[in-house]
Order: sequence, then structure tokens, then C-alpha cells
Amino acid sequence: MGIKMSPLIQGTRILRRFSNSGGVPKGHCAVYVGEIQKKRFVVPISYLSEPLFQDLLTQAEEQFGFDHPMGGLTIPCIEDVFVDLTPRLRS
Repeated sequence: MGIKMSPLIQGTRILRRFSNSGGVPKGHCAVYVGEIQKKRFVVPISYLSEPLFQDLLTQAEEQFGFDHPMGGLTIPCIEDVFVDLTPRLRS
């Protein structure tokens, strides 16, 4: 039986692991989004506190665990949906 962590704690641990990606400004992280062709997005870490982004992190954990195929945080989401979602995360 494992201990259930909050999505915010899980997201912080995931980001620590993938925060050394090149070309990412401080306070941001790179994520890869898309079904077949993955596109790289750089997002602020403030997104971690947003429930919508926490849901995406939970889906990423369920699908990939900590073995992400792109070597960075891969989010299982259609690119267009992610692009439509990000303005809601900013407000």
C-alpha cells in the first residue's frame, strides 16, 4: 500500500526531475504535448497550483509514470486542447 500524494507535491517532484532541460528560464519547465508528434512548450511552474494542470499531471503519471518517452515531462493531451487550455491557466 502506497502513500497518496497531492497533485501539487507530485508535480513538484516531477518538475525537479525534468527541470534541467536546456533553454528553460528559471521559474518555468518544458513539457511535451501531442499524440503522435510531440511539441515542446515552456510553461510557468505557477501552473502547478492550477487544478486543470494538476489533472494533466495525474494523467501523465498514470500513462507514463516517471519514464517519459521524450526525456522530459510528456503530457498525454492533444496539442490543440493544450493550447486552448493554457489561457485558462493564466487567469
